[in-house]
Amino acid sequence: MPYLLATIAMGIFVTLQAGFGSESLDGFVEDELRASALPGVAYAWVENGEVAGDAQGVADRGSGTAMSPDMPVPTGSISKSFTAIAILQLVESGEVELDGNLSRYLDVFSGRPAGAITIRQLLGHTSGYSTRQGNDTHQDRTDSDDAMMRQVDRMAEWELAYAPGTQWDYSNANYILLGAVIEAVSGLKYDRYVERRILEPIGMKNSFVGDGAIYPNIAVGHTPWFGGKRPVKGSKSSRVIAPAGGVVASANDLALYLAMLLNGTDDIISAQSKSLMMQPASAQSPYYGLGWMLNPQDGTVYHTGISPGVETLALLVPSERKAVVVLVNAGSGMGFGETGNLLNGISAHALGRDYVPDQSSLGRKSLFLMFAVLPLLFLVGTVQAWLRRSGLRAKSGVSGAFSLWFPLLMTLVLAWVCLFLLPNLFGVSLSTLGIFSPDLAIVLLATAVTGLIWAVFRLGLFYGPLGRI
Repeated sequence: MPYLLATIAMGIFVTLQAGFGSESLDGFVEDELRASALPGVAYAWVENGEVAGDAQGVADRGSGTAMSPDMPVPTGSISKSFTAIAILQLVESGEVELDGNLSRYLDVFSGRPAGAITIRQLLGHTSGYSTRQGNDTHQDRTDSDDAMMRQVDRMAEWELAYAPGTQWDYSNANYILLGAVIEAVSGLKYDRYVERRILEPIGMKNSFVGDGAIYPNIAVGHTPWFGGKRPVKGSKSSRVIAPAGGVVASANDLALYLAMLLNGTDDIISAQSKSLMMQPASAQSPYYGLGWMLNPQDGTVYHTGISPGVETLALLVPSERKAVVVLVNAGSGMGFGETGNLLNGISAHALGRDYVPDQSSLGRKSLFLMFAVLPLLFLVGTVQAWLRRSGLRAKSGVSGAFSLWFPLLMTLVLAWVCLFLLPNLFGVSLSTLGIFSPDLAIVLLATAVTGLIWAVFRLGLFYGPLGRI
């Protein structure tokens, strides 16, 4: 399952079976926080409409402020379900049609191929926009009132990766466009619409939508930093990404939200619309509904979320009227300080299911350590090339030319892997990867640069004047 849901796509897989065991939830959370060097976690669960919540650890390692189930936390892509509800409210009021074309609501798409995309296709991620296109919007962190519409103007110029309705590809671009539709149809900014029409009616008093400002009273995110966690201070919210990942909410508030979705009654949207959200959006989107991911094997409905230094999970079991939300104010490292066991373990306990811990982190740790060590090896190799430059100058013939030029070819391939292939596997550019996993971005960049320096330096010693010193 995508971990970036956006976002960056590293992967949280939800595994639920049948009974957690004798270990207490408090003990499990305490042990996992300590073992993974995670700062804090807030969680809440719903059973038959009743809500309960708890928290452990700190909201900010710098200040030592305790984490709380009422502490606002960036929810990441869980926000997409709020955008879907806003669209369904406009559908129920007759102002939007699910199968209406995008150009009907946003004039900038008139006469363009993307103008034929339907609202349903945007909701179900079958519009034709790719994951990479959606994640590139993280580059625009402006806080101006027209930020979203200026981003939409840019998106209207993009070439679609696929024909609309032909392929599923998770993309933040879809929900940014839905946010623009909400603004165009309702006449309200996205943040004000969601706060007035969704958060306030539900009673989500410790929740809001990011509008480009810095909010000092929310949980501080902590990004991976070479086996530890580094706080993200002064992180700005973003109007542009708000419809795809900008809702900030407490665990208790999100539990109220999930309880509303499970209550089977008409309130901020109809019971029929709630049910529609949890069904496949189309034949091309069998595992994604309207703002929610679907697991037909166990009947769960869920969404993960990621913001810089924060990872979240909301999980519902509609048939049992149970739900759980887990908010961790830390991002997973590659093999080190991962959040998956904490997210999945709390969820399994809250729902009365078996929890199977992930034991596969060794491979990810090895991969990270390899990229961390390679720059050092290349630097050592560069020094050795200088110390042994007389032997390097003595190379001749075909074998000599091969030993000189083959390393350049290999380090060019390695640089391509580090700077383009691996980030693209996550669905992001290297610069966007650096927002979420700065240590990984640094070691990839360092590996690419030092490898090329080593290979080019060897050639310079052979062909240039330095080799004669």
